Amino acid sequence: MKLAGLFSSPAASTPSSSLLGRLFKPALGVALSLATAAAMAAPTNMKIATVVWIGYGPFYVAESLDLFKKYNLKVSLQVFTDPALIPPAIASGAVDGGMLTYDQVVGQVAAGKAMKVVMPIDYSNGGDAIVADASIQSVKDFKGKKVGYNPLSPSDFLLSYALKINGLGEKDISPVSMTPEAVPAAMASGQLPIGVTYEPSLSQVLGQGGGKKFKVVFSSKDAPGLIADVLVFDDKVIKAKPAEITGLIKAYLDGMAYMKAKPDEAAKIIGKFMGVSAKEAKEQMSGVYNIPLAEMPKAFLPAKETTSYYASGEVIGQLLKAKGQISAIPATEATFDASLVKALAK
Repeated sequence: MKLAGLFSSPAASTPSSSLLGRLFKPALGVALSLATAAAMAAPTNMKIATVVWIGYGPFYVAESLDLFKKYNLKVSLQVFTDPALIPPAIASGAVDGGMLTYDQVVGQVAAGKAMKVVMPIDYSNGGDAIVADASIQSVKDFKGKKVGYNPLSPSDFLLSYALKINGLGEKDISPVSMTPEAVPAAMASGQLPIGVTYEPSLSQVLGQGGGKKFKVVFSSKDAPGLIADVLVFDDKVIKAKPAEITGLIKAYLDGMAYMKAKPDEAAKIIGKFMGVSAKEAKEQMSGVYNIPLAEMPKAFLPAKETTSYYASGEVIGQLLKAKGQISAIPATEATFDASLVKALAK
């Protein structure tokens, strides 16, 4: 029997066939409507906290080019002037997640917060630094001097580490509380001989007086991997939105690929976000190392190098505990969730 004959047979006009048609056609219409609705589902909105930092360049590129759209995401980068305000924003749900330094995560977990690293972003390679005027030759010369820095921040951590390995402590200096962005003006005024800051404020300080007024005395280059930038979410958000966070990570990787393929265009985008020229953005990029996907899983593995959270976390925890910022050093495993990165790196 030919199929054409089947559909043209008199049976097609029987009452039972008509009934089936009336039932089938609406059902098909509903199915098609649901499929269309699913295909045209509105993108998921995500608010991600950040600060102006050269290491976050791939995220700035992704936002400018809307690389999140490919993963059905609408991401809004929320810029904070003080990185210490980001953890409370994550904890309160004001933002979905944020970009922090690993020492901040250690402090939060020690305080009982369920914040976890889902992806390594970069580690500072000279982009964070302690700068001083000509009268200061080394960290040991900090004794009795005013030092401007942001308490409970990466600047505080870098300073603590520099003081410790040089046989000094916070009691040996005169602390002046200020944000990294306030350091250039404070030093320019002559009121502050030493300051701790990061890019782009670092370049602003070093550019004063024709580049001869201030110099770097100690930087993150002296402790590679110790100041690591990470993408962080509350544990409950990780469990609720693994696909969305994975999309965010993929868009970040797309941004990094764009930076490699089109460095000049990327520098313009990053420079605009940071409020500096493309040339300055390129210069600042040398102060950080953005970690490629193939290397990301290594950060979650036990190792002696400070590029591993096990090694850097131990140093960080000891310093924070010594300063009374935490009462106990948390287990390294409690500070991260490596599942999403490991799945992508397979």
